[in-house]
Amino acid sequence: MEVQLTNRQQHILWATVRHYIATAEPVGSKALVEEYDLGVSSATIRNVMGVLEKSGLLYQPHASAGRVPSDSGYRIYVDQLITPSLRSRSASQTDAIRAETLGREVEVALQKHLQWEDRSLETLLQGAAQILATLSGCISLITMPQTTTALLRHLQLVQIEAGRIMLIVVTDGYETHSKLMDLSPTPEETQRDSEVIDRELQIVSNFLNTHLRGRSLLELANLNWSELDHEFQRYGEFLKNSVAELTRRTLAPTATQIMVRGVSEVLRQPEFSQLQQVQTIIHLLEEEQDQLWRLIFEEPEPEDGGKPKVTVRIGAENPLEPIRTCTLISSNYRRGSIPVGSVGVLGPTRLDYESAIAVVASAADYLSEAFSYFNP
Repeated sequence: MEVQLTNRQQHILWATVRHYIATAEPVGSKALVEEYDLGVSSATIRNVMGVLEKSGLLYQPHASAGRVPSDSGYRIYVDQLITPSLRSRSASQTDAIRAETLGREVEVALQKHLQWEDRSLETLLQGAAQILATLSGCISLITMPQTTTALLRHLQLVQIEAGRIMLIVVTDGYETHSKLMDLSPTPEETQRDSEVIDRELQIVSNFLNTHLRGRSLLELANLNWSELDHEFQRYGEFLKNSVAELTRRTLAPTATQIMVRGVSEVLRQPEFSQLQQVQTIIHLLEEEQDQLWRLIFEEPEPEDGGKPKVTVRIGAENPLEPIRTCTLISSNYRRGSIPVGSVGVLGPTRLDYESAIAVVASAADYLSEAFSYFNP
């Protein structure tokens, strides 16, 4: 959402969101004057809050009340107001430090209480879910990892035309998958006889089948292709990219069990005072996990630098009706580059976003590292 706010509007929106998160009470200008060093009068704050309301970032529950952040207001807060550029203010610096500290607490707690080599995977993830719920104050959601262990039965490289090669993979379940990619040949290579290239591709195919048959596709996705014999290294990058993409496509996610913890604590929040709303959320968590699973396992675009992204869905951004008044924060944990499960927290839109994002990111990173101890 692109909304251009002045520095003053940003600061007042930030303070309004922070105050509402802390109190669950509509925010008035007097409270902001008393609690935050905004450097402006109460009248100026009221005027700015009026502008923010017209922009759809704040609203009044009723005429005599203060303002409350809307879903759009929270979105601006998450996307623009908790970034490093605004952390020059002491209060925001404090929030950032607290979030970073909480992220470290998650990692320490997981390391302290979970001994991966001594316990079953399911027991460990249940423990991780409980720690996540305790530290975040939200409902924690951790999916069991994908159990698909497709093995390579046969691999074939086929020349389609000059510079274009198809990789065909057959799994142990006799499923066939293919990927067409450009080899980017040099000018000298484009002059080579087609039959010579076909023979070379057959030799490479035979070599790969001898060394890779029976391995899981997860192993292949993380294989060091640079270890190929020197004469085959020209295919290394092509094979690496092709197999990685085929693996993601072949391991099409199928819904698995979701570990859920922290329900009773979160449902005491004032946002969940309506019994019917509570019942629909509990029904989703208990009876319709497949819908929730598809939502939290959705693979987001990576951030700059390739680091997996934490996804934040606020209020009406959630497609599932029972949680359209909630915020869902999630990130995938991985085996190598392949996402195999998800970590998430679910709470009211009035939650401590910096801390919740830090908690989810730390838990996902820890599980990705720890998951390497288990066989696919």
